[in-house]
Amino acid sequence: MTHPTVSDVVRACDALWPPEYAESWDTVGLAVGDPTAEVRRILVALDPVDADLDEAIAGGYDFLLTHHPLLLRGVTSVHAGTLKGGAVHALVRAGVAAFNAHTNADSAVGGVSDALADVLDLQDRRPLVGTPGAPEGTGLGRVTTVPAGASATVLSVARTLAAELPPTITGVRIAGDPEAPVSTVAVLGGAGDSLFDAVRASGAEVYVTSDLRHHPATEARDTAARGNGTPHLIDISHWAAESLWLEPAADALSAALDANGFDVGIEVSRTVSDAWTVRIDQGTERTDFTGGAGRE
Repeated sequence: MTHPTVSDVVRACDALWPPEYAESWDTVGLAVGDPTAEVRRILVALDPVDADLDEAIAGGYDFLLTHHPLLLRGVTSVHAGTLKGGAVHALVRAGVAAFNAHTNADSAVGGVSDALADVLDLQDRRPLVGTPGAPEGTGLGRVTTVPAGASATVLSVARTLAAELPPTITGVRIAGDPEAPVSTVAVLGGAGDSLFDAVRASGAEVYVTSDLRHHPATEARDTAARGNGTPHLIDISHWAAESLWLEPAADALSAALDANGFDVGIEVSRTVSDAWTVRIDQGTERTDFTGGAGRE
């Protein structure tokens, strides 16, 4: 078996997570790297933050596959004194290629939202928002059902997430009635407050996503209260939710390269790139549903 080139790895990634599945605003693909360079070791990580870049460089990796883009928004300079320019220079000096699969990996079957649905053992999945022109089942988020015969509430879903997700300072939060029964769940790995209309149309009783801001969340709950009370909301860490995809992604890429006769080592980063490091609880009385705390 031979070692692949950067181009070989890119082709394998594009077959797994087709770039045409990406949203129009997104930036996916190879950001840094020589297409002809040999790849012996690949590191899979969620974010192209300095800690992950340092891990790739110090660890002697040749290829860094991340979910989030290094260069999502346009820059006018990559001089080494800038945040993005410093990252590009460090990668080029070390000979590390940087590639990302973002909303194309969100939409692909077996992608980010499927990894989140897997930890809840959810079935009968369909996209929350389908990708036009893509095969059936492709699209952002998933609308799913709890297993037949299972009894679920908003609280039980949240507790499962608290047990299965990597621990974070922000934990798992509920907006709505914890005891409300649940048969249909909408999930979206990453920031999901732009898809409330699709969630309401799906009929899901609870929506699991990340980065819910005050105004969209309160407006969503007011809208729910004027209707049938749904969806209830479960807010989880962006990093924790999407990091579930890293192991399946590494396994899928390893299998694809192996099937093409390539010898390459693939490892998943253990760097925690969740931004929050400390939480100070207010007051002495707490309502502890999921490992987090709130005031009464």
